Amino acid sequence: MKISAITSLIITTLLLVTITIFAVMDFPFSWVFYLTILGQVLLIFSVLKVLKDSYTTNKTFEDFYEDCPYDREGQFR
Repeated sequence: MKISAITSLIITTLLLVTITIFAVMDFPFSWVFYLTILGQVLLIFSVLKVLKDSYTTNKTFEDFYEDCPYDREGQFR
């Protein structure tokens, strides 16, 4: 099964939030330590996955931000 870039980011985020909760709840150090190591490996994996993702778009810089109604001269419409 192929995991998408966003899925790997979600898994990594959930793991790191879980580690934070475990640390606050005074879980044994070994659990927190090994999950932190796993989280760091997953973070590197996620970054590489995002950077190597074959995402393409037809947008250019001239499209600017789609949620802001600016024209090509930078004037607010």
